[in-house]
Amino acid sequence: MGLMRNLNLNKRKSLGQGMTEYIIIVALIAIAAIGVYTAFGNVVKGQTGAMAAELGGKDGAQAAGRAKDQGQQANTRGNATHNLGSFQEAAAKGGHQ
Repeated sequence: MGLMRNLNLNKRKSLGQGMTEYIIIVALIAIAAIGVYTAFGNVVKGQTGAMAAELGGKDGAQAAGRAKDQGQQANTRGNATHNLGSFQEAAAKGGHQ
């Protein structure tokens, strides 16, 4: 009887461990998605706006231009050197340099 109880307990622990690993992986993916959206969110908004304007029969050049500008700004921020010396400056600007 004791052996069966131990086997059931070990099985539940294994299932709990798998679920914990799954939650950690999902959390890491969510954090990465938030980081990408923070860096390129305005680019996505601009591109979506341009597509919506074109589909609506209007000129989407202005929105496409904004998306291009935001993409260049994101590229500039991505190429900037980030270290502990520039942390306070970046934190004061909300992470955007």
